[in-house]
Amino acid sequence: MKKLPDFEGLAMFARVAEEGSFAAAARVMGVSVPTVSRAIARLEERLGGRLLNRTSRQIALTEFGQSLATKASAIYRQAEEAESAASELAVQPRGQVRLAVPMAFGLRWIAPLLPQLLRQFPALSIDLHLSDAPTDLIADGFDAALRIAALPDSSLVARRICAVTQFLVASPAYLQAHGLPEHPRDLAAHPCFSYAYRARSQVWRFTHASGEQEDVMPAGPLRVTNSDALLPSLLAGMGIAELPEFIAAEYLRDGRLVQVLDGWSMTQGGLYFVTPTARSRPLKVSVLSDFFASQLSQPVWRWPER
Repeated sequence: MKKLPDFEGLAMFARVAEEGSFAAAARVMGVSVPTVSRAIARLEERLGGRLLNRTSRQIALTEFGQSLATKASAIYRQAEEAESAASELAVQPRGQVRLAVPMAFGLRWIAPLLPQLLRQFPALSIDLHLSDAPTDLIADGFDAALRIAALPDSSLVARRICAVTQFLVASPAYLQAHGLPEHPRDLAAHPCFSYAYRARSQVWRFTHASGEQEDVMPAGPLRVTNSDALLPSLLAGMGIAELPEFIAAEYLRDGRLVQVLDGWSMTQGGLYFVTPTARSRPLKVSVLSDFFASQLSQPVWRWPER
């Protein structure tokens, strides 16, 4: 049977090559100089070649040693990373996570999940920032954010959790009184309420099942910074508005609102868990990402239900 690789010898050789001396490598690894020397000698005997040229003052890599040093260092780093990851999993995530979430979505769908989250991770604390206004994760010191967008910020690391569709809606009473628009161009004759913090622009972009596209700039007597504020005027039969699926589904289901422009779809977006970087992501942030993915990847608000 083939013997296992000499991982200890490779690790000590990698450290000697990086540090430039047996003594420095021994100090970094917390072992004695003779231990390092024996490991290198054992590895050389195993491989059948000299890895280092030694003098009383310095050491130098042989050509054979140079060919092995890079690979030995990579093995050493991978082992360190694997051990570090395993150690993290063995401990309970702890500490504060500063999390930014859109207000309407956060109140409806994130706040109800917090009791379960805090029970599951008792050493974790959440600093929840609810606002529809754009936030700069890095400048404002946030660890993560949940964002609803057609395209996430390319300067950040985004994990897509689920799709979020936008719907154009009105009350049955409004459509009975003012007629049903048949083409996006017809919206020019209707009061259209708008949302101030729309992800990309204030233009409503429609795509027909046939592939035809039409852009509309909504105009009307109401513009809000929170989509929930559109509901009273919509339900009172005063106009037409765009609502995200996670708000609209409840009202479409019970008939208080209906979809407008059958056959036309609006922007297809998604819910994203966003962090400033994927490198050295703390365990507390990783478990939060996994928690929301597990809870929201198949959301109950999907419309039509599927």
